[in-house]
Amino acid sequence: MSDACGCDAEESADATGEPAPARLWEVREIRFAGVAAALLGAGYGAGWAGAPDALGLVLTTAALAVAGWTFVPGTLRRLARGRIGVGTLMTVAAVGAVALGEVGEAAMLAVLYTIAEGLEEYSVARARRGLRALLDLVPAKATVLRAGVQRDVDPAAIVVGDTLVVRPGERLATDGTVTSGRSALDTSAITGESVPVAVGPDDEALAGSINGAGALEVAVTATAADNSLARIVSIVEAEQSRRGTGQRLADRVARPLVPGVMIAAALIAAVGSFLGDPVTWIERALVVLVAASPCALAISVPVTVVAAIGAATKHGTLVKGGAALEAMGRVRTVALDKTGTLTRNRPTVIETVAAPGHTREEVLVVASALEARSEHPLASAIVAAAANSADSPPHGPERATDVESVVGSGLTGSLRGRAVRLGRPGWLDPGTLAAEVARMQRSGATVVLVERDTTLLGAIAVRDELRPEAPDVVASLRGSGYRVVMLTGDNAATAAALATRAGIDADAVHAALRPEDKARAVEDLRRGGPVAMVGDGVNDAPALATADLGVAMGAAGTDVAIETADVALMGEDLRHLPRVLAHARRSRSIMWQSVGLSLAIIVGLMPLALLGVLGLAAVVLVHEVAEVLVIGNGIRAGRNPRLGLETGPQATPVPASAGR
Repeated sequence: MSDACGCDAEESADATGEPAPARLWEVREIRFAGVAAALLGAGYGAGWAGAPDALGLVLTTAALAVAGWTFVPGTLRRLARGRIGVGTLMTVAAVGAVALGEVGEAAMLAVLYTIAEGLEEYSVARARRGLRALLDLVPAKATVLRAGVQRDVDPAAIVVGDTLVVRPGERLATDGTVTSGRSALDTSAITGESVPVAVGPDDEALAGSINGAGALEVAVTATAADNSLARIVSIVEAEQSRRGTGQRLADRVARPLVPGVMIAAALIAAVGSFLGDPVTWIERALVVLVAASPCALAISVPVTVVAAIGAATKHGTLVKGGAALEAMGRVRTVALDKTGTLTRNRPTVIETVAAPGHTREEVLVVASALEARSEHPLASAIVAAAANSADSPPHGPERATDVESVVGSGLTGSLRGRAVRLGRPGWLDPGTLAAEVARMQRSGATVVLVERDTTLLGAIAVRDELRPEAPDVVASLRGSGYRVVMLTGDNAATAAALATRAGIDADAVHAALRPEDKARAVEDLRRGGPVAMVGDGVNDAPALATADLGVAMGAAGTDVAIETADVALMGEDLRHLPRVLAHARRSRSIMWQSVGLSLAIIVGLMPLALLGVLGLAAVVLVHEVAEVLVIGNGIRAGRNPRLGLETGPQATPVPASAGR
């Protein structure tokens, strides 16, 4: 909670190690306020019943003592360290009211202030519980295979290198890589994606995922204390200490306001006493102290930020603090990386054209023989296409010998004693396929030609396909008033073709960019307003850092992505992006509604208190009701309605290793 509200982080439930309250009546302040309210009510009841005044005084004094115990000791400790906050104003006002004989009004002030503090504590704890609930996704027991024997162990006892045995329907206890078996993992609790993710050998499996119908063996890559769920919680909790501009605004207003109001109240009491009745003006000065309390202002932003971040986390989006949330709410331009963001970063062969006298299968067999040992991103696509062809050998792809790479051009080698080559048009002559090659290039594909003994066998078109949801996402962003641009290191022809299919204007496409070029492009875009850069969090690090808001796509289990970006979309579904942007806009609107209400209360109450229109009890009631309204308004940011596009079925489930 905010220091301006009289609460130190060191005194919070988290800091003391006490469990966060799960229900409203478990909050310490609420329990104390309940007892104090009962005592205060009994005191007033005794007076109405004609009981001795002493009984009523004892009961109201007890109410004041019980409610004051929640904030007065802490206020005095902070005051001894030279820290003045709203609790100081409340304590001074309560003491002054007692000095004037208004013990009942002092008790009411203390009770209402304690209720407001308790509601704030509950709202913060509620949001934190949503984040830490991720850790509850780890099962109580896990099955590991050690020395050929299956054993049930506590997840905390799992070490890197263990083999997890995950049966159908079980949750994964920690992160790992599938070594045996095929299944589908339900990652919705982690990534927010509704479609199960198909996994097989060498695919990544995240802690907390629910296994589908197939049994899996998973090689452990992280301990329970350092898996993806634990990292998410620790990183976000650390980043939640970063305050947004609204929070800093609240602090900037509250800190000088407190001593300023105390000086003003002292002047009112001194000047008023000199010119009129001292009792009247001292009382009015005390009422002004209470009327100017900025507690509602100070708590308005933190409550909203914590509630909004907690809601986003439940839907697979990590927002790293109030600064990131507010920056997201101000964004006007969304810059999208191509590879891994608009596309899945999984190149596939979309077309194979054979030259006259040759077959498609013949082209793929020769190409895969050359690419079998290559690390080039297109190689795996060609090898996979050849494996699915009719002439694919049962023992795997045939491999060429004497393979050499010609930098920037292609590969040469020998297959069955005959010279073979594969490479780009221009290095190899497309000959009779020139028109076909040009057509495939216009479609945004990368084309390679295949030769044997200097004779053209055919052409292969490989393309990193657009995510099926990308056109709808771009349309949704543009419909919400965002300018959408694409930044890519790919060539202009490929970028233009993909942008057209995604619905991005031609003049909003920036192609052939190196990482430093992307950063400069983002800097230029910022001249037109705040910019969000959406990328993979690794290759796009300079652009993510330059943008007002860096968004990492598909960041689950990736340390660098989570730590680089301000916001991390844990899943692979791009439809999370317009939803979280809409959520941030709504949260920012709620935030400023609360700030406006808080300032209006201060501005409205101070002159009324100075002129004696409102007494202490009325001011206390209005001001503390305003605090309750501000807290209630802030909690609305945690209700996260389904804004933007709804998540629907994807055309093809995304493997867990995709995009990494």
